[in-house]
Amino acid sequence: MRILLSNDDGYFAPGLQALAGALAEVGSVTVVAPERDRSGASNSLTLDRPLSLRKAASGFHYVNGTPTDCVHLAVTGMLEELPDMVVSGINHGANMGDDTIYSGTVAAATEGFLLGVPAIAISLVAKGALDFSAAARVARELVERYQRDPVRQPTLLNVNVPDLPFDQIKGIRVTRLGKRHKAEPTVKSVTPRNETVYWVGAAGAAQDAGEGTDFHAVANGYVSVTPLQIDLTHVAQIASIGDWLGR
Repeated sequence: MRILLSNDDGYFAPGLQALAGALAEVGSVTVVAPERDRSGASNSLTLDRPLSLRKAASGFHYVNGTPTDCVHLAVTGMLEELPDMVVSGINHGANMGDDTIYSGTVAAATEGFLLGVPAIAISLVAKGALDFSAAARVARELVERYQRDPVRQPTLLNVNVPDLPFDQIKGIRVTRLGKRHKAEPTVKSVTPRNETVYWVGAAGAAQDAGEGTDFHAVANGYVSVTPLQIDLTHVAQIASIGDWLGR
């Protein structure tokens, strides 16, 4: 099995190293990741300059671009054969609810999906000291399950793993995305040069976190697996917007 790995935390991130180690037991792993932290880059592509592909001492390849650049470059220009799966992560922190819109981790997986490759984005829901071993084992088991029994339709899975030892995780739940409250206000400060700058505020707390959501599953000790789609059409509004345009 040919597996392409990427992330948004950078090629040096411990979560990526843990993921590569776990998935090397399943198949042939190629890592193409950003040269620096590109968290929050979403699905952006670099179109205003060429990209450079380099190889680190670890054997990981890195690109001076976004997570989407990394997967696009690997699939369409670097690899001689299409990978069997793209796996992105392990992200340092949650990618649940509205996070998926901004997440570079999810974006890397999404690019694989758009290029016709089954894809998984995996995140560890933790803020402090990190142990990626449980999340890496979850990723390996999901890939092994896919290898044994492939899903027959195009697949993009967003996986969030609670920050627990593997033997304390209660299981896996298929979920829908929850929703957060709006983000906290930007934080205004002044630099030593007397320049006003702004920091983007923290993500809002969970708003829709009821049973069936990714927030609820993780909070109760389960791995959350949410199948995603790319069609952003608001089907329920097609008729009403048509009426509005016709008035």
